[in-house]
Amino acid sequence: MIGLTAESTPLRDASAVADFARRCFRPAAADRVGVELEFLIFDRTAAARQVPLARIERALPELPGGSQVTFEPGGQLELSGPAGPLAEALARLEGDVAAVRAALRASGLVLGGVGLDPVRPARRQLRLPRYDAMAEFLGVPYGQLMMCSTASIQVNLDLGERPAARWDRAHALGPVLMAAFANSPLSDGRPCGWMSGRQAVWDHLDPTRTSPVPASGDPAADWAEYLMDARLMLVREGEQSYRPVRDGSTFRDWLTADGGRRPTAEDLAYHATTLFPPVRPRGWLEIRYLDAQHPAIWPVCVAVTHALVMDDRAADAAMAAAEPYRGLWGVAARCGLADPHLRRVAEVCFRAALEALPRCGAGPGLVGEVAAFADRHVSTGRSPASDLLDIPNWPSDEGWE
Repeated sequence: MIGLTAESTPLRDASAVADFARRCFRPAAADRVGVELEFLIFDRTAAARQVPLARIERALPELPGGSQVTFEPGGQLELSGPAGPLAEALARLEGDVAAVRAALRASGLVLGGVGLDPVRPARRQLRLPRYDAMAEFLGVPYGQLMMCSTASIQVNLDLGERPAARWDRAHALGPVLMAAFANSPLSDGRPCGWMSGRQAVWDHLDPTRTSPVPASGDPAADWAEYLMDARLMLVREGEQSYRPVRDGSTFRDWLTADGGRRPTAEDLAYHATTLFPPVRPRGWLEIRYLDAQHPAIWPVCVAVTHALVMDDRAADAAMAAAEPYRGLWGVAARCGLADPHLRRVAEVCFRAALEALPRCGAGPGLVGEVAAFADRHVSTGRSPASDLLDIPNWPSDEGWE
């Protein structure tokens, strides 16, 4: 997926921000999906021990599907698969996950398919200047937890010919999808009181950059306002130099200030990368509200999200059910599918997704996996987090991967 370019020229006024925001919603004829998977990595024999990045790197194999490998500040492994049609994108990334899983197991390591580290304290391993500045801005404990102890699935979707429709669907369906795939109920070795403890961590961060983008019916205008009113986290002063902004000023303040260096188009583009709403536009949709899943389950998460946002017939059915509950982000994170309203909506959504997936190019195997997930979790009102809560003394052999 192609990103946005930015020129190092000073911005004249807010119209430049509006132009940038409109480019983030440029229509696209394709229906591709790209997936970014984060995994916490554990030592199989010592779950409470942090695994050094060097050990993980030594264990990693060459990846047949072409996924990009990166690391989050706490040592979480991220695999970013090539974008493409649903079946192709999933097949390539599944092959890479299988290769990584086998190589890590041979080295005594395992992929932790959970959204929040259930046993280890937050410890940062990467000391890059950007992360140093981010840690200072976000503070403790929640900034440190977010950076070092959380893992998610990010689903990237083309905007299609009607970007506003897909933008609206991604938001309206957010609570039910968050609830259906809630998978982070443990912290410090005990229940944390949330089905998605990862989302609870995000909820304690700076709301000007983590809250949903307000909706007025004009997504580009809404995104422009969000960009303007979000606090500045840090300012790039060189290729490897970042200055944290501690005075609470927003991008709007910087743009309208008298004197000093004016922000450039490059500053605006960088500012946008420091904002983390549940759905972020970047010339495509980044859906960011899904917990990491078991290595065998993540394709279900991607397939359902893809079908409900991209397929018009599935979206119509799902939206009709979800509309009254579109704002229940907090309920979804705390209760998951134990909330009866979200459970009923999830049943409608999964039926719609199952009907749509063959139209989206999914084969019988993937459709069967989605149906099995629906039977195990949606019909019973038990998010994946419920299974983790049922395991005594996590991580036992049941809890690994």
